[in-house]
Amino acid sequence: MTITNPITQANPQTKSKLWLAAIKPPMYTVAVIPISFGTAFAYFATGIFNLSVFLTFLLSAIAIIAWLNLTNDVFDADTGIDVNKHHSVVNLTGNKTLVFWIANIILLLGLGGIFLINWWQQDWTVLWLILASCFLGYTYQGPPFRLGYQGLGEIICFFTFGPMAIASSYYSQTQSFSGDSLIISSIIGISTSIILFCSHFHQIKDDLAAGKKSPIVRLGTKTGANVLIISVALVYILSTIFTFTGQLPQQCLLVWLSFPVAYQLINHVNQYHHQPEKIKNSKFIAVNFHFLSGILLCLGLWFS
Repeated sequence: MTITNPITQANPQTKSKLWLAAIKPPMYTVAVIPISFGTAFAYFATGIFNLSVFLTFLLSAIAIIAWLNLTNDVFDADTGIDVNKHHSVVNLTGNKTLVFWIANIILLLGLGGIFLINWWQQDWTVLWLILASCFLGYTYQGPPFRLGYQGLGEIICFFTFGPMAIASSYYSQTQSFSGDSLIISSIIGISTSIILFCSHFHQIKDDLAAGKKSPIVRLGTKTGANVLIISVALVYILSTIFTFTGQLPQQCLLVWLSFPVAYQLINHVNQYHHQPEKIKNSKFIAVNFHFLSGILLCLGLWFS
């Protein structure tokens, strides 16, 4: 008896959609926003802006995100949690080893860009920060840690894409650290973690089968929807507080223009949190919220 793979038997149009979902173009905003925010805050605080450093850092960050996405597919294939995920790169190619080595080559290219920045400046601080961030990213799904399976992914995401990424991009511009930037980076850390949080709602069944204790598995979908409301509200509350304390310029109140997207996200999750087929696109609404709120904060810093 011959067993056919439904993915390989799919028509070209379906395959192209699966590949687009596997590449996840919208997800690369999680690299764009913290690097842009750290750079914009450095310009706001010091008046320093180096375009070459910014662009090199941005491309390197995108490469590192690609490495994370590809290796997550590889490590998830090891546990079997992605058995029903047709847009997994491993499932699409059928070659886990190839995907793993391509991911590592992309990582080396990304680290090469960071090395170049440090070589220009003869200061290796940013490289060490990025290596630490990569290690944290690896612990999310990589063996023997697999901390994401213990429900710690959002915490890792918060620190990696919040304080660590923003401190790195700020330092790459100024060769110094800023206490204010570390505090304010919590806004970006929260909005990034919201994306990962929303990605769990539709896959409770697969998570339970693989022994993954995601926050939604632990909390349930209804409580998870309430936690989401608090998390989204924190983005606006903290942005407003930091504006009134003078740590952010008044122009950063532009972030409130993203509220319609925030409302759309909250409303969608509250309505469909228990329906996997309808809730699965919530992470893309979360991406829109993260990107729009982050860009508006960056614009507020630049316009100030």
